[in-house]
Amino acid sequence: KARIVKAGASDNTKPAIKPTHTRLERRSKSYRAASQLIDRNVSYRLSEALDLIIKTSIGKFDATVELHANLLVDPRQADQNIRQTVVLPAGTGKVMRIAVLADADDDIAKAKKAGADIAAGDELLQRIEKGVLDFDVLITTPAMMQKLSKYARFLGPKGLMPNPKSGTVTPNLTKAVTDAKAGRVEYRVDSTGIIHVG
Repeated sequence: KARIVKAGASDNTKPAIKPTHTRLERRSKSYRAASQLIDRNVSYRLSEALDLIIKTSIGKFDATVELHANLLVDPRQADQNIRQTVVLPAGTGKVMRIAVLADADDDIAKAKKAGADIAAGDELLQRIEKGVLDFDVLITTPAMMQKLSKYARFLGPKGLMPNPKSGTVTPNLTKAVTDAKAGRVEYRVDSTGIIHVG
């Protein structure tokens, strides 16, 4: 069918372009109100920044606060490669499932008394071999590291391989379990010398 177009009428009529809004204008009212409390030209002290975090929190849940600190170190140097753990005074807010791998019955009993969710010897190794990882932290004794080493390729990428520097390879299982339950956080510098904690 032929289409009749009136003389002078344009076939290329474009719809009216709506004015673009800034990213802040597209946010909610509560977010915009919270952003007014922050002066981007001011460097806040840590105590002031923590107060601002509480005042500007608009979520209906407990949000995670991240800390990124540039230590100005060279992690390629062995003496500047910083890796350590710290026990937070009020915990992390997460319920951690702790597994303890030990061979002595006495160590297994101590770990269970300290609050370990799983404490076993070869039975735990069999569960790991089957791929059953129903725990968040794995703690072991130095004597069991030789047996556990063959699972390093499996546990390592998941962040579950015990390490003496992180306090998860230790003869003092009671302290390790207590610290892990209390909210122990591991921190280390990345390749650019910055620590990320969240």
